[in-house]
Amino acid sequence: MSTVSETDRIERSIVINAPRERVWRALADAESFGTWFGADLKGQTFLPGQRTRGPITIKGFEHIHFDVVIERIEPQQLLSYHWHPYPVDPTIDYELETPTRVVFTLHDAPDNTTLLKVAESGFDNVPPHRRLEAFRMNGNGWAAQLENIARHASA
Repeated sequence: MSTVSETDRIERSIVINAPRERVWRALADAESFGTWFGADLKGQTFLPGQRTRGPITIKGFEHIHFDVVIERIEPQQLLSYHWHPYPVDPTIDYELETPTRVVFTLHDAPDNTTLLKVAESGFDNVPPHRRLEAFRMNGNGWAAQLENIARHASA
């Protein structure tokens, strides 16, 4: 029986002052996702089994690409994808690594607000020499990104 370590999974959540349908659009529409996430995904869509890729637009990270393979889409409930966490070193071929899995879930909250949860798991499969940094950076990153989507969806 395997146990999940305390550094295998990141979980974050936020209540967004917007109805579920608006939060879903911000999440499931690739161009909208890119707007709040900080990636140029113009002209792209999220479809199960499909790769979506575009340059990061955040200052200092322009050399990185947002690069995901969509796993599941359950309208207004769940969006999941696989990606390589914190792929900042241009000398590393991240395709040789096992990707982590990111799952967003939406839940109704009081007063027509939406509870959005994100969980990223699989850090135990990231190579040991970069595992803790990827875990730490993505932990901080998800906290910031949830604030970004909350601002975007409630605007």
